[in-house]
Amino acid sequence: SIRPRKSSSTSLALVGLGFENRFALGAAIGVSAARQTPATTEALYLFARYLFDDLGYRRFEWKCNNNNEPSKRAALRFGFHFEGLFRKHMIVKGESRDTAWFAMTDDDWAVAKPAFEAWLSPSNFDASGRQIKTLMGLRS
Repeated sequence: SIRPRKSSSTSLALVGLGFENRFALGAAIGVSAARQTPATTEALYLFARYLFDDLGYRRFEWKCNNNNEPSKRAALRFGFHFEGLFRKHMIVKGESRDTAWFAMTDDDWAVAKPAFEAWLSPSNFDASGRQIKTLMGLRS
């Protein structure tokens, strides 16, 4: 797992799915505190780079509760593509959950990687630490 610097309880983890060439973001704990930070973006970039460039994987998956709008927006921001909805996928805390599925493939990574690298560059942040160009804008 990867934890952002400073005092943060945010952690992200990869989960092997038992299938060839597939991995998923398995847990994102305390992410609301780190939402839309350079550390979270860098963590996703490092996971993707490891999976695609070092291990040669073909798919990186993102699944979330369909009611979790911030998570769905984050998946799109990071370059994952919506693939569909698993209706009544599971019961969580006594409630039926529909699961939204997103994925980034090795072909998507060819476009996403240079955008991540440009976004993470110190030259993309002003003196106050605010981004100059958006990650989605750099992929366009």
